[in-house]
Amino acid sequence: MIDSLDITIQKTENSKLKDFDPSNLKFGHTFSDHMFVADYKDGEWTDLRIIPFDDFSLSPANSALHYGQSIFEGMKAFKNQDGEILLFRPEMNAKRFNNSAERMCMAEVPEELFMNAIKQLLKVDEDWIPDTPGSSMYIRPFMFATDNFLGVRPSETYKFVVINSPSGPYYADPVRVKIETEFTRAAKGGTGSAKTAGNYAGSLYPAQKAKKEGFDQLIWTDGATHNFVEEAGTMNVMFLIDGKLRTTPLTSTILPGVTRDSVLQLAKHWDVPVEEAPVKVDEVIKAAKEGRLQDAFGVGTAATIAHIKEIGYEDQLYTLPDVEKREFSARLRDYLEDVKRGKIEDEHNWITKF
Repeated sequence: MIDSLDITIQKTENSKLKDFDPSNLKFGHTFSDHMFVADYKDGEWTDLRIIPFDDFSLSPANSALHYGQSIFEGMKAFKNQDGEILLFRPEMNAKRFNNSAERMCMAEVPEELFMNAIKQLLKVDEDWIPDTPGSSMYIRPFMFATDNFLGVRPSETYKFVVINSPSGPYYADPVRVKIETEFTRAAKGGTGSAKTAGNYAGSLYPAQKAKKEGFDQLIWTDGATHNFVEEAGTMNVMFLIDGKLRTTPLTSTILPGVTRDSVLQLAKHWDVPVEEAPVKVDEVIKAAKEGRLQDAFGVGTAATIAHIKEIGYEDQLYTLPDVEKREFSARLRDYLEDVKRGKIEDEHNWITKF
């Protein structure tokens, strides 16, 4: 067990808190005073420390820069009315982090270390946790290779870091998405189920093209045929068709989302029919044409529920029902936000308090 006594704390002498404006937050632009850092060498994690937020010094031969061994997670923290800090299902993030590490041939981080690093850092910077509507403390644990060499092999050393970003909403409004039929986010047997940096780098060009066409994001399709829906931008995606919640099953090309799992549990708990099976693009478009596509939304930590208002496919635009009339996704959004903030009973035991 790794407890707080194993983490040394060096507090900043130049806090930025005096300039912090929680009423004017963009997503991922502001960072709190401190960060957690640990180094992996000789088969173990060493030098666990919380230090002032600052730049790293890297060798030009750093292997992460050349060969892409880099993974990350995304989480949110809130405060309830009693001043307790709340985390939503953090054990799932710890598990997924290590699944990503295994796939990328990197060192795993013990869950005790992962959790304790996050808790201690939040305690040090708890005054940075915003309480304005729609805001949260976004938590970014990440790890990258630190060997200095030019040669394709797994690094023998790594750096595990946690930084915190007081943030506003990821998407302020419902989004327009385009179904992608040329580019591919992930291929069978690849790294699509890992939260690794390269997956996101490869998505930037097609996403940029879509934005020039007036879309906010993409709906990714399978790499082999482009006939089946996979994800929506950086989120899992779900459709409510004829009263049934449809989403693709988890495969090597799908990231196992914490919000995805939570939404599916809630739907079943609320007696909404759920089908985890391949979703054909043609099915979605046909349902949209016939008025049977009642709802569509992305689900993820950053956005929670991102309503889709229009879907573009083969030069046609399909408009979905008004967001204000979508009872199911609105119920999901409100429930998840309320349980994360401690406003309602945590009947699923999803919240970690400290």
